[in-house]
Amino acid sequence: MTKRLSIHPTSLVRGLALAAAALTVSVALPAGAAPTTISASTWVARASASYAAMQQYLFLGSAGHGLYHESYPVQPNDPAYAYLWTTREATGATVALANAKGVSGMQDDVAARFAAFPLYWTDSDLAGYPGFESYVVPPLGGGGDLFYDDNAVVGLEMARGYALTHDSTLLQSARRAWAAVARGWDADTTHACAGGELWYDSPNNTFRAANVTGLGAELAVRLYLITHESDYLAWGTRLFDWNQRCLQAGPGMYWNDMSYDGTVNQTFWSYNSGAMIGAATLLYRATGTASYLTDATAEADGALQYWTADDRLFNQPAIFNSFFFNNLLLLDSVQHDARYLQVMSSYAQREWYSNRDPQTGLFHFQASGGGPYNPSGPAQTLEQSAMVQMFSALAWRPSQYGVIT
Repeated sequence: MTKRLSIHPTSLVRGLALAAAALTVSVALPAGAAPTTISASTWVARASASYAAMQQYLFLGSAGHGLYHESYPVQPNDPAYAYLWTTREATGATVALANAKGVSGMQDDVAARFAAFPLYWTDSDLAGYPGFESYVVPPLGGGGDLFYDDNAVVGLEMARGYALTHDSTLLQSARRAWAAVARGWDADTTHACAGGELWYDSPNNTFRAANVTGLGAELAVRLYLITHESDYLAWGTRLFDWNQRCLQAGPGMYWNDMSYDGTVNQTFWSYNSGAMIGAATLLYRATGTASYLTDATAEADGALQYWTADDRLFNQPAIFNSFFFNNLLLLDSVQHDARYLQVMSSYAQREWYSNRDPQTGLFHFQASGGGPYNPSGPAQTLEQSAMVQMFSALAWRPSQYGVIT
């Protein structure tokens, strides 16, 4: 079977070091933009319009197995169907909108998104293990490498779906995704800072990554909160502790990865900040230990200080920012701080004005997935999903933050 190595942002800028800086918690809007206090109904309208554009231009429909294109217009190197990560984010967008205030009638859309995931499942990857592969498996496609971060985010989506529907098949899928993630723990004690999660299932992998370690911690603790099985909590604690011990540059800031020999890739990404805010919050909910809440708020403070300075947040991939904001809302569910929603609202408002094509309703970014409007670049399902997720979340009731995120 031909395998495909999908390109993740983890590998795009390895080696880029960003210096931490402390500054403000505001996000600039373009001249003439409306104030950042916006009604839930406006956010719902924006989320609905953005979702409709995604479905019109990027969704393949039932004839396309309920999957998506990667981009519009379709690019010469695009696969026939979207990668697993893209499908997960389109699912997240659908679930987020379906649960926004005043939205109804999306049950079929939600069910269709979850029904697509088995198209990526394999009982035996290259190493002979089960899990979700990065691309659709035979007979529909040639499969792809099994990325542990893919399995972590799919598992989180399944756990969220279960929390909202109590559909036992979604819980089973979350458990199966977690089993794949657990295999990614680096058990070689000769490696520097022993432990941590490998990025993908291959002998070519040479590093442990902050993203899968933090997201894996979130998934493990989510499953503990659902099942009360102590092994999940032990795993969540282990993963959280490794990231803090080996990759934390400061509160809320995590270097991207560490090679087996101890070489550190000092790139910062906003979703790594978000995953650790979320993991600390979930550990607090699971254990009641006050130090985890202290960690979560310190992580949020440090991350906001860094990411809202020098337009860094605007230049991050939009999909990474959706992870960051969701986890800030998760923290808000246990300890309210008005800054979290303020920064999210300001960012989303700016994107609505600066990066959206009003003719199609699609968002266009730089090749990185963030930054200024790029009229010559294609719209990506990944980033369109991010904007639907953010607009929808801004229309959630605060009582939903702890469930939907």
